[in-house]
Amino acid sequence: MPKKKLTLDTWNRKEHYLFFKQMEEPFFGITTTIDCTKAYEKAKALGVSFFIYYLHKTLVAVNQTEAFRYRIIEDEIYIYDQIDASATILRADDTFGFSLIEYSPDLTTFAEITQKEIARIQTTTGLFTREFADNLIHFSALPWINFSSFTHARSFTWPDSCPKISFGKMMESNGKKTMAMSIHVHHGLMDGIHLGAFLKLFEELMEA
Repeated sequence: MPKKKLTLDTWNRKEHYLFFKQMEEPFFGITTTIDCTKAYEKAKALGVSFFIYYLHKTLVAVNQTEAFRYRIIEDEIYIYDQIDASATILRADDTFGFSLIEYSPDLTTFAEITQKEIARIQTTTGLFTREFADNLIHFSALPWINFSSFTHARSFTWPDSCPKISFGKMMESNGKKTMAMSIHVHHGLMDGIHLGAFLKLFEELMEA
């Protein structure tokens, strides 16, 4: 996937990057609640799986937020042209595999790509079933749990700078549908203001 190198010396976050990249745990995260009432209705009206619908909206927001397209590769920062998703896909035997779902701005095309990849995962075993690059977000859904906080298993020695986004169980109260959403990002690549801008855009997309 095409990418370009960020010029660190002229980046206004150079000092922030150098400070946070040296930490054993450079990721920070938040958990929030998303109103998905309109999005759920829209997905059903379009005949699209709600999972595919909100995954697509997530990737639209990711690809429109530059900080979410930054990756650290061999101590250099690169900006990818496109970010795809590696989502955990559950199998009939209660194991899951890491998928690779390519992004398309067109929902119909994206739904076809996602359905094909989900079907492929169902015929495989193990975690890793294909090659992966760095232009990913790590995505998961826990539709059984209405969580209020979230952590990830991480190896501090493995070079990782991919954002991690997770959703919980959809809840309903007084006709309003909500879901817990967790976002973890590398602090060397972005701060709270960038995460906030991403979240604002995502919420707007879910309300559209």
